[in-house]
Amino acid sequence: MPLAAAGELVARAAASRTAVAAFNVITLEHVEAVVAGAEVADAPVILQVSENAVKFRGGRLLPLAHAASAAAEHASVPVALHLDHVQSDELLRQAADAGFSSVMYDAARLPYAENLAATRAATDWAHAQGLWIEAELGEVGGKTGQPPLDAHAAGARTDPAEARAFVTDSGVDALAVAVGSTHAMTTRTAALDHDLLKRLAAALDVPLVLHGSSGVPDAELRAAVAGGITKVNVGTALNIAMTGAIRDYLTAHPEAVDSRKYLTVGRAAMAETVTRIIRVLCATG
Repeated sequence: MPLAAAGELVARAAASRTAVAAFNVITLEHVEAVVAGAEVADAPVILQVSENAVKFRGGRLLPLAHAASAAAEHASVPVALHLDHVQSDELLRQAADAGFSSVMYDAARLPYAENLAATRAATDWAHAQGLWIEAELGEVGGKTGQPPLDAHAAGARTDPAEARAFVTDSGVDALAVAVGSTHAMTTRTAALDHDLLKRLAAALDVPLVLHGSSGVPDAELRAAVAGGITKVNVGTALNIAMTGAIRDYLTAHPEAVDSRKYLTVGRAAMAETVTRIIRVLCATG
């Protein structure tokens, strides 16, 4: 089917009190696994290509974007493309022509005022291109003027009043909030601040996004969706599944040299992870 619009998928999830899963992809196997897993779950999904993934591919966006678009167009469920954690304005401006319907503009490394100014400019450009835009705050409330704290560093929390002002002044369509998850976690031990999430949901009138969800247990994810999260980003969980399956295969078959053999099991493991996470998110609605 034609590429879906990420903003529409998020809006539908919000209306049904569920969340749409957004998976970061690095290789063609990631792309195929996400689509296959979403088809088993019979649910829409978002394929995310991060700026880091583009750097890994030699700085070229189009090869992976075109592969993702082709896979999406042959899927039996709605699939959208999202350009994730973009810091480069040059890369941002490639999004619309590469099939992406949304971007996450990441100026969270900057002090509040600079983050706001950069995000406002990115938002104006994105909206002119018909793109839905997500952002995040990089400072804990009340620390304006001090060096930014990564929004998902241990202890970082999004201040509701600051978040409301940022959304109003920047014009973004969604905000990633820091409520206790951390990027690149390899254990599922994150404990979310659900009271803070409740206050953020009450303060903001845009969809809330949870980054670093690979480290969040199922029960915490369900509670987060019930509390107002409508887009859940997952990346590391796919890499854990793929690497573990390939490692096990090569341990059992040390003579193996055909990459198709071990990539097949790696792709299948990722697809199973995708299906499981989507079902967790949809169970709340």
